[in-house]
Amino acid sequence: MAPNLNLNLNDDNSLFNFVVKEGNGVKGLVDLGLTEVPGRYVQPPHLRINKQEVAGSLENVTIDVSELDGPNHEQVVKAIVHASETLGFFQVVNHGVPLEVLDSLIVTAHQFFGQPVEKKTVYLKEVRPSPLVKYGTSFAPENEKALEWRDVLNMFYTNDADARQSWPNDCKEVVLEFIKTSSEMVQKLLQALIGNLGVKLDDSRLHELSGSDIVNMNFYPACPNPDLTVGVGRHSDIGMLTVLLQDGIGGLYVKKGDQNASPGNEVWVEIPPIKGALVINVGDSLQILSNGRYKSAEHTVRTTDVESRVSVPRFISPLPTAKIGPFPELVARDGVARYKEVIYGEYWKSYFEKSLNGKKSLDFASI
Repeated sequence: MAPNLNLNLNDDNSLFNFVVKEGNGVKGLVDLGLTEVPGRYVQPPHLRINKQEVAGSLENVTIDVSELDGPNHEQVVKAIVHASETLGFFQVVNHGVPLEVLDSLIVTAHQFFGQPVEKKTVYLKEVRPSPLVKYGTSFAPENEKALEWRDVLNMFYTNDADARQSWPNDCKEVVLEFIKTSSEMVQKLLQALIGNLGVKLDDSRLHELSGSDIVNMNFYPACPNPDLTVGVGRHSDIGMLTVLLQDGIGGLYVKKGDQNASPGNEVWVEIPPIKGALVINVGDSLQILSNGRYKSAEHTVRTTDVESRVSVPRFISPLPTAKIGPFPELVARDGVARYKEVIYGEYWKSYFEKSLNGKKSLDFASI
């Protein structure tokens, strides 16, 4: 990349224009040959993840979901439920997505973000050809005091035809295959989790609660000062379930135990990359519907100076018009509703209007 003569890394407006408005992203900064992180990316100390202080990595929460169809069905459901009630995270193997599809997703993500900037900026929010695709950087850069060390491509799924018409050519077929091959597993997980609550849903209600589908490609360039930055700030996802493909580099951390622990006293564990596995995490919507039984886990992503990292999450969420509140059966059983009923589209709007802030998103539905 040719040097941008108007870019002053120490001037917030100049940096913001280059990274956000002109669409160069973090990748564009790194391509300039940065040796230290600009001040706008330096996170407050209490929001960073100190690798020396984490409680190791999370082992043995890997579930063979193919056994949901066999004689070990009940044990597998118990394992899924236990992970969802405690950490809100687990990993699955034998999930139905071929290894070559997973490998191709990683390669494709690197290829997309490795393109010249003008190939990516056609998908910036202000000029994108369709609302079903968006390229950008950080989470809500206009609202963030410190930016995330991440570029991202969002692909909103409605149907195959719309995706083929609007998504980037290099990405669309492999992402469609990812959706197609992971969908049966997603439905089985939701059925196991909802069934465990003693709730019966007809197909239309289940579709209402899980009919929105978004796939992101996240790109975390190698960072000269990883201890000062974050790839993604601390947050919980707001949908039902997230299905995440990690590459082999690692950097995903989840908050363990007391979700309300004061800054500096939290315990964080790494979700280790496992070749061929997918990471599953519970979202806010499932926590609300379960009246608090299932936990949407607070998580964050640490950057690295070793090499650029990619991840590909698929977000399964309610339709924008869906009403989400604790299932009536659970309220009757518990004697209390821990959340109020909200329209998911309004919850979504509230979430994306702010910067990420732990599990504060749930305040929108709190009683």
